[in-house]
Amino acid sequence: MLLDDSLRGVQLVEKADGPIVDVGSGGGVPGIPLAVSLPGRDVTLLEANARKCEFLRRWAPPNAAVVNGRAEEQENDRFGVAVAKALAPPPVTAEWCLPLVRLGGVAVLWVGPTAEPERVAAAARRLNAELEPAPAGFLVLRKTGTTPPGFPRRPGVARKRPLA
Repeated sequence: MLLDDSLRGVQLVEKADGPIVDVGSGGGVPGIPLAVSLPGRDVTLLEANARKCEFLRRWAPPNAAVVNGRAEEQENDRFGVAVAKALAPPPVTAEWCLPLVRLGGVAVLWVGPTAEPERVAAAARRLNAELEPAPAGFLVLRKTGTTPPGFPRRPGVARKRPLA
């Protein structure tokens, strides 16, 4: 099930150019299946938990690098695509992912049936991005401008005070 769900996003991810970052990679989904499916793309598995990073290093394919860190501490505008699944409420996930993406890139979020696209769209607008049409179970946010000053906010702030 996890593999199938991860692979459902391949077509969305391959539409955007550049390196991919899986934010909050955890057990490696969707990042590892995407890296295997897209062997010509560089994939970063970003995970804050050091123990999970050790697991990821054992299973990461050659085109995937594991980084032990938080989204809020990474360099902005570095990736073509940021992906996240089961990381945080979608508006919070959008705030963590969009600053990492370069202008014109996308954040692809795996979401459940309770996701509120209008709240995510409001958060995306504050980060100079817009919600694009996507299949059920996904939200795709295209970055249309530079990340505003002050983003990403300090670790913990997005979860305590979501943008939307």
